[in-house]
Amino acid sequence: MRRLVFNIIIILTLMGCRHEQLHPVSISIVADTAKRQLPTSFTIDTLALKIRKDSIQEEINYYMERHNIQDEGYEQIAEMASHGITTLKMQHMQLFNIGNWKFAGKRGFGMERDHRGRIVIGCYEADSLNWGTRLDSLGTYVGGFADGMASGYGRYLATSGNYYDGLWKEDQRHGFGCSIAPDEPVKAGEWKNGKYRGERMNYTIERIYGIDISRYQHGKGRKKHPILWNKLHINHLGTLSKKHISGIVNYPVSFVFIKSTEGVTIRNPYFTTDYHQARKHGIPVGAYHFLSCKTDGAAQARHFLRHTTFRHGDLPPVLDVEPSSKQIKAMGGIDVLFNQIRTWMRMVQTHIGVRPLLYVSQSFVNNYLSQAPDLKRDYMVWIARYGEFKPDVRLAIWQLCPDGRVNGIYGDVDLNVFNGYRTQFEEFLRQETIK
Repeated sequence: MRRLVFNIIIILTLMGCRHEQLHPVSISIVADTAKRQLPTSFTIDTLALKIRKDSIQEEINYYMERHNIQDEGYEQIAEMASHGITTLKMQHMQLFNIGNWKFAGKRGFGMERDHRGRIVIGCYEADSLNWGTRLDSLGTYVGGFADGMASGYGRYLATSGNYYDGLWKEDQRHGFGCSIAPDEPVKAGEWKNGKYRGERMNYTIERIYGIDISRYQHGKGRKKHPILWNKLHINHLGTLSKKHISGIVNYPVSFVFIKSTEGVTIRNPYFTTDYHQARKHGIPVGAYHFLSCKTDGAAQARHFLRHTTFRHGDLPPVLDVEPSSKQIKAMGGIDVLFNQIRTWMRMVQTHIGVRPLLYVSQSFVNNYLSQAPDLKRDYMVWIARYGEFKPDVRLAIWQLCPDGRVNGIYGDVDLNVFNGYRTQFEEFLRQETIK
């Protein structure tokens, strides 16, 4: 007779069938795999369900540093952060006659296999499983069930180390939930049909907002509009996506990035004036260069350095990378583009003494950035994502809309939010600005 031993951390209801009385347990099951019969006994070892202090814990700490109690998922992540992985007092129990149901139907505590051969242990009422534990080769699910599938609130601990705490529908993550996994950002937000949509940002006065501008903020054509720097205040977050806003939108402009150059010939005629006005009004300011796919990265770096002002306390310079797929193909492919980016970033960092930021779109991250792990590792990301959900990558700044409104500036303005709060922003200014 062949035997298979399962050693899986799960949560099981030991007293009654109410999920308020959950006990963390480790079950060692000996199953007859030849006849696929259910065991008639098993041993329960009580353990603490805690998160390993490794890369998962590092991601939790990163999340906690950049969120506060108003943010979606904060309390759940805070609860995870308070745990480690330690063994508690062991308790051994023997349960017999598993799967013998009261009367003719399934009622009470029992065990069975589902249609996919997974072991299910839980509480039944009128032949229906409402709450229980399901074990398979990939991990353990503990939570609600409907029609034999994970539904409602539940937790899943995968053998890979991935842990999910949240809502389910028809065996898929669906609704609000939090997920942590080795070497991945914490994902706390909305899920749909098993896929992570993102974190719903709660916009409050406590967040750190900024703008980025170019010559277009001074008008188009012959009609010009000055920027009234003494009146700058954000009063509208744009209409391209839904936004959850607490309070009135009346936010100070805490930082500004100004376009300086593009390619090897284009310059922003308003850069110098806007740069000095920002510094005069005490607003942290930085410059960015728009990368052209038609000229050499080194030549573009020299053009940017030649025509841009840099002073102590300025924000790090930025490389704006927005190529289309046709442009990438025309220049020789993504590897050619990445080499141009590396050249520009290294030259500017050597000259200025601080790491530049890399500005890219969400689609660029999705389609290309994973092919350049060194860029993801070595440079902070400023990402453009005009959607309802916050980007689920490690980032410095999120450009949340191109159609914001700011007192003192005529027309639409790109609005940005720093990834963190006042403490993290002040640390950013200390560590990353020009010395």
